[in-house]
Amino acid sequence: MDLSSIGGLIIGLVAVIVGMFFKGVPFSALANPAAFLIIIVGTVGAVTIATPLKELLNIGKLFGVVFSNTKFMSPNDAIAKILEFAEMARREGLLVLEARIQEESDPFLVRGLQLLVDGVDSDQLSEAMEADIAAMENRHAANANIFTQAGTYAPTLGVLGAVLGLIAALGHMDDTEALGHAIAAAFVATLLGIFTGYVLWHPMANKLKRKSRQEVLVRTIIMEGIVGICRGMNPRMLRDNLSNYIAARERDTGQ
Repeated sequence: MDLSSIGGLIIGLVAVIVGMFFKGVPFSALANPAAFLIIIVGTVGAVTIATPLKELLNIGKLFGVVFSNTKFMSPNDAIAKILEFAEMARREGLLVLEARIQEESDPFLVRGLQLLVDGVDSDQLSEAMEADIAAMENRHAANANIFTQAGTYAPTLGVLGAVLGLIAALGHMDDTEALGHAIAAAFVATLLGIFTGYVLWHPMANKLKRKSRQEVLVRTIIMEGIVGICRGMNPRMLRDNLSNYIAARERDTGQ
């Protein structure tokens, strides 16, 4: 479970609820099915129009990525593993790594090691692994864009909901009390649109982008490490080169 995602969602909800309380906004005003229909269903419709069906089918997995603590190798773990392979290759040759391939669970690392053992030259190895990283970045960007689009459409649909509510409110011009309730109800759609857009969808998109950057960093370290082994780089020099990808404080703490 990603505690920052869960905690942020709770804090956002509490902020709005407590703010409504101090502003004296009746919670009964939120019982507005029309507003929920316009914002939630309208956002889903807009995103569906803008996104290929194949990408939309991944939406359940994307929520899982946002709210679960996805486990993948840390940069320091990746460096340690690469240096271990470099020492083995230096002592016993590249073929000794073939026995280790089956022990690794990371498919990117496995593919890189397999190419290395198969005798692919460093330039081809680098090109193949860079292509894998680029393809992954494109997939991740497309996934995050689903939530970015939702965050863009929801506030605008909130304005649409408010306009429709105000049109309906004009039918109560002869009743001041009913007119006030109708205007208040009209702005519930705006509230929902802004809340979902800027407390849910845009932050979720940013969380996906951040996790993507972390995975790209680890894969880049693995790629540079395997290419360095292929070129016969000294393990100490390889360690120094790979350490440049992470902040000094993270190296010191071992994170």
